[in-house]
Amino acid sequence: MANTFASYSINQYSVEVILGLVQADSIAIPDMQRPYVWSSTQVRDFIDSLYRGYPTGYLVISKSPDIRLKDGTTSLGKNVLIDGQQRVTSLAAALLGYEVRTSNYQKKHIKISFNPLDGRFEVLTPAIEKSKQWIKDISVVFTYDIISLYQSYIDDNPDVDIQLVKDSLERLMSIKNRQLGVIDLSQSLDSTEITEIFVRLNSQGKRLNEADFAMSKIAAHDEFDGCNMRKAVDYFCNLVVQPLAYTDIAQDVDFSHTDYFKAMVWLQNNNSDIYYPTYSDMLKVAFMHQFGRAKLSDLVALLDGRDFVEKCNKQSISEDTFAKMRTGILNFMKEYTFTEFVNAITSAGFEYPKLLQSQNSLNYAYTFYLNMYHSNTVNKQQLKHYVQRWFVMSLLTGRYSGSAETQMNKDLKEMQEQGYVEYLEKVENTFLTPDFWSTQLVSLLEVANPNSPYFLVYLAAQIFSHDKSLLHNTIGIKVATNKNGDIHHIFPKAYLYSNEITEQRIQNQVANFASVDKVVNVAIGDKEPKVYFTEALEQCRGGEIRIGTIVDEAEFWDNLDRNCIPRSVVNMTADDYLDFLAERRKLMAEKIRTYYYSL
Repeated sequence: MANTFASYSINQYSVEVILGLVQADSIAIPDMQRPYVWSSTQVRDFIDSLYRGYPTGYLVISKSPDIRLKDGTTSLGKNVLIDGQQRVTSLAAALLGYEVRTSNYQKKHIKISFNPLDGRFEVLTPAIEKSKQWIKDISVVFTYDIISLYQSYIDDNPDVDIQLVKDSLERLMSIKNRQLGVIDLSQSLDSTEITEIFVRLNSQGKRLNEADFAMSKIAAHDEFDGCNMRKAVDYFCNLVVQPLAYTDIAQDVDFSHTDYFKAMVWLQNNNSDIYYPTYSDMLKVAFMHQFGRAKLSDLVALLDGRDFVEKCNKQSISEDTFAKMRTGILNFMKEYTFTEFVNAITSAGFEYPKLLQSQNSLNYAYTFYLNMYHSNTVNKQQLKHYVQRWFVMSLLTGRYSGSAETQMNKDLKEMQEQGYVEYLEKVENTFLTPDFWSTQLVSLLEVANPNSPYFLVYLAAQIFSHDKSLLHNTIGIKVATNKNGDIHHIFPKAYLYSNEITEQRIQNQVANFASVDKVVNVAIGDKEPKVYFTEALEQCRGGEIRIGTIVDEAEFWDNLDRNCIPRSVVNMTADDYLDFLAERRKLMAEKIRTYYYSL
């Protein structure tokens, strides 16, 4: 019997009933919900909890007829899933074999395997696929004859305990009878109240971030075409990753007639793999670009019409917020500005994703670009130059590695007041001083992390300068580090270890790394630097070709210089290692300085 309250009632639905609603297309996901984000192991653990009878939390369902759904239709005649998308989608995936679309817009099947002998669930692996003791995909238990499945398992495993297998399979089948708590919301609640309930539910437990709140608020405002605005953000982020999704998006008839759709048509032919903004990134950039603010919590408040001065909500502020966000989103999606920004980043040497570890710096650089582009005060011929320097400066100074929103709020305010170019120059003069290049950056390079921003900028500087990999005269740094090569220890690890330099933080200093073609790396092996560099030098003087492809002595020394390796390395042994690191850090810092002022 249901417990009834004014705005909702608490009931129990069996898993079988929930799956029946899914199969009948009678349960729907509202536009306010997040993408499916559970991992396969989370699905496994959820199914295991049902198997063992553990509590799994409540679903929240509404029968309100005016909620906007993900496909753009309204909820008339549907059971609308307000809270519990991850659990219901997991049930459909694991027990019915339904395909899911991940947060990265990839479609996949989640196959959960079950071992009747020990009652264990696992995500399907190649090893499990080969084992006769596992039921490879538990969806067969719920879609095929259980008796036939039982007999097939016994035939494949004649020596097992028959009663144990029978009990395990019956318990597995009993999952369909497990009861899930369901909060049924009253039909009298309108869409605004439903959205508020959703936001409050998700402000507890695994909290939604401000971007989720903002997307919920946007979708709830039909009077400002919020549904299509929300779709524009979601569809754009989908198309950047999966251009082939264009065909599906074009079939959304209502959306395909909007300016948003027209602004993103170009993405069907997009092949960029550098900037993959999420809906959170896109909202941030559009908001910062239009409002000069960096905190998405402010956007959530403004969408509701918050007047920060008078401490009240006003319809006119909501209307103005939606109008500005529409402009910001359209500007973000525009083919020219998006592709020119990406070109600016790649032409600065950041030509593959591994070099881009800071999404914040990318977002703020794109905001900087959009603001300058739509300003009448900046020479558009110089935009690429300015945004490249802002981006690299932010990486080298760790500008957005701490309280990023606070720093960006300050930057946006100062840019507006002082001018974009003037502020960039002021920041450069303040932080990129002679002491920074000669001392601070040298110290910052004293790390053992190949993903540190300073080493990644160094690699970008080499790509920008068209440098060749170590001891090679045709393979460039990009190819060596991204496709066919390695980040090689100039003083090999095994060599250092054999000479009692055993600390990994010393062995793996980034000043001991160089981009090397695989063939060259194999030829170097664990040799002493003095040995293999001497071999490479001797082949330039007519000796046998033993390592690399360089056979000209001037080219050999140039290759060392471009890779910031002291020329004295041809005489170095383990006793020189620490001195080598110190000298190379100085050369790397100088290369980065030269690169920065070449942008």
